[in-house]
Amino acid sequence: MFKLNEILTFEYESAYDFAYDLQMKKNYSNPKIYIANGDLKKRWYVYFSYRNQKTGRLKRVTPFYGDAHKYKTKEDRLFVLSVYRKKILELLKLGYNPFEDNQELYQKQKNKKSEQPVKTTVETKQEITPIAEPAPKIIKPTGKTIAEAFEFALSIKKNVVGERTYEGYISRLKSLKKYLDDNYPVIKYAEQLTKSIIVQYLNAVLLKTSARSRNNTRIALSSLFQMLEDNEIIPTNFIKNIPVLKAIPERNKTYTKEIQEQIFEYLEKKDPILLLYIKFISYNFLRPIEVNRLKVGDINLEEKTISFKAKNSPLKTKIIPDILIQDLPDLTGLKKENPLFTPDKFGGEWTTSEKNKRDYFSKRFKRVVKEHFNLGKDHGLYSFRHTYITKLYRKLAENSSPFEAKSKLMFITGHSTMVALEKYLRDIDAELPEDYSKYLKTH
Repeated sequence: MFKLNEILTFEYESAYDFAYDLQMKKNYSNPKIYIANGDLKKRWYVYFSYRNQKTGRLKRVTPFYGDAHKYKTKEDRLFVLSVYRKKILELLKLGYNPFEDNQELYQKQKNKKSEQPVKTTVETKQEITPIAEPAPKIIKPTGKTIAEAFEFALSIKKNVVGERTYEGYISRLKSLKKYLDDNYPVIKYAEQLTKSIIVQYLNAVLLKTSARSRNNTRIALSSLFQMLEDNEIIPTNFIKNIPVLKAIPERNKTYTKEIQEQIFEYLEKKDPILLLYIKFISYNFLRPIEVNRLKVGDINLEEKTISFKAKNSPLKTKIIPDILIQDLPDLTGLKKENPLFTPDKFGGEWTTSEKNKRDYFSKRFKRVVKEHFNLGKDHGLYSFRHTYITKLYRKLAENSSPFEAKSKLMFITGHSTMVALEKYLRDIDAELPEDYSKYLKTH
């Protein structure tokens, strides 16, 4: 009886393309590679399941090890196992059954190969003029190249994530590709990537930036590599097994009452557009990115409401408080699809990405406000949201219990849960205890 392992050994040594019926009912699972969490001391192999004709259920087949144990680096071992996996899949699609005698099918394929016409050379048949033929097809040892895999992942993600997230994916894959080109030029295929390589890349990110940036990069890459695993472009998403580093959270400080009033007074004359931009953050508790998304048509002055794409929902509607209504410019006659904020006027033409808008107003605030008031990196546009939520909460808490104050505040700020709001209030130190001096006095 010809076993699958015996046939595979021959096929691996003299591989050639097979034609197979894609409509054939699958009686097997797609072969996958087991890498023992990258431990080279353990055995790596290819495994799959095949349908038992008696029970109708898939049954795990004895793993195929081949010569993988002879390779002493992760890259080499993964490379040869990828070849095994590809060839096993081709054999299964041809109809090989690991539980039966495949001699007849094997001999048929072998005969088909031997019957292929042999190209006659000029030396043996001088009377026959050689016919120019196209270059032979080169069979790739693995599937998609790294560039192709990254492009595929981005094409899928583009339809399921927002513009800002998508741009982040592009940036991180571009950075990773450059790192691979500089440090691992011989690695060309996605299946050759290993946990060790990605860990080294994340270490490089950590050294250049911070633990937080490194962790965010890890999350983004893991999401993309999961897409590649789900589509069988890589055997496994090993990035999800890379640990998260402890990172000190960055926080924008709230402004003191004195500084906040000075900034508003200064901007009334210096930059009215930036002042109104800040008031949407302060009075409507919007995030800067949400202000950047606002269009003229999102403002409903009759109902005193504003609609926008929020962080945790596709569309959110809030009231516009009177303190902000009175500062709004005349929007009559402006195109509703135009952005509310542009560099030089309200409701003008400004075609650019959300990222560029965010960067523009951040730099404008730094140039106009931070440099003038000599503010540090922990004071930014987001600080106004923290400042006014703190101010509102403490005012509500004067005549209400903490729970009642938070319930009212949650309805205004738009936090999805009480737990999220309470964590936010703790993070910005909005909730402070009463003076506890009397408990410290000695009698």
